Amino acid sequence: MHHIRNTLPDIKGKISAQLTKFQAELQSLGGPLGEANSGNIVLTIITEFCNEFRTVIDGNSNDLSVNELAGGARISFVFHELYSNGVKAIDPFDMVKDSDIRTILYNSSGSSPALFVGTTAFEVIVKQQIKRLEEPSIKCCSLVYDELVRILAQLLNKNQSFRRFPALRERFNSVVIQFFKKCMGPTTKLVTDFVAAEAGYLNTGHPDFISGHKAMEIVNERLNPPAPATPDPKKPHPHAVNNDKDLDVNLKNEGGFFGSFFQGNKVAQANRQKKAAMEAPPPSLRASGHFSQREQLETEVVKLLISSYFNVVKVETISMVPKCIMLNLVTYAKDSLQRELLQELYKAEVLDELMKESDHVITRRRECVKMVSIRHTPRSQTASTRRPTC
Repeated sequence: MHHIRNTLPDIKGKISAQLTKFQAELQSLGGPLGEANSGNIVLTIITEFCNEFRTVIDGNSNDLSVNELAGGARISFVFHELYSNGVKAIDPFDMVKDSDIRTILYNSSGSSPALFVGTTAFEVIVKQQIKRLEEPSIKCCSLVYDELVRILAQLLNKNQSFRRFPALRERFNSVVIQFFKKCMGPTTKLVTDFVAAEAGYLNTGHPDFISGHKAMEIVNERLNPPAPATPDPKKPHPHAVNNDKDLDVNLKNEGGFFGSFFQGNKVAQANRQKKAAMEAPPPSLRASGHFSQREQLETEVVKLLISSYFNVVKVETISMVPKCIMLNLVTYAKDSLQRELLQELYKAEVLDELMKESDHVITRRRECVKMVSIRHTPRSQTASTRRPTC
């Protein structure tokens, strides 16, 4: 009798714990008979899902992971690591060579040799390089889309109601995926329009862009480093007109304006008679000679201008493209996803089909009801039993 009296509290505690466990599971399965109001169930599921979706993106979830990045932190990683480093890694001169710049300089001068470094070459090349930013920007949109789909899958697995209603889960997943895809259209368009706007208008008045005269000054210092001044009596006065010869121009034996554009003067000197014949130019004229001092100067100036302006565009793109994606994809999903789900799921003609329970849920509910009833009986019996102690 003493043994029964000592072990009875432990038995009652175990029965009570098991009863609480099965009652909680039964409640998650909709109660002994299952919830009859399918409309309220759908509303509750949609509300809980959308609230959890917002908290995961904003980082306000109660079960934050301590082992890995999740939710909105992964989107931030896409913006500030993958996309930022991808844009910074683009080199404007990995596809444009010095000979290409020289050719564009000649072509942009037209029929008259340019007196100054033309801006056309700079504009043509830098616009081509800015358009290269479109591909990584669109890829950034796709990466963020993938992260949203990843969040969707996590929330569907987390919510127990979707295990109870498999048809609702499938329909839920389909509606949210289609909503994300619908958002991708305006998002990619906004991103491509931003890149096109950067290429369409060059803001050479940007405070971070190096000016033309500053670029010329820097290149001059690179190519002609200052040397100690020593007076040279043979050297003409720097301010004299035409080397103190006024306008007495001598005809020098030089290769002409395009002399350095082709394979040097050796071939030219060997073909003087061919030159005198003035044959028609070949169908294709490509640069193959060494750079003259002027060509070197102009090419370096254009390269410096391109590098400076492209860096300005990189900074603006790294800042603006994530804002475009957040506006038309992430923030829009947070604000409008619940309305989309209500429009697609909260319909009388589809509720009955969506709220069909799985066979596993029905079977498990019966088992829980049976286990709860069994544990209620011995609990009441032990509570009513009062035997006198010896």
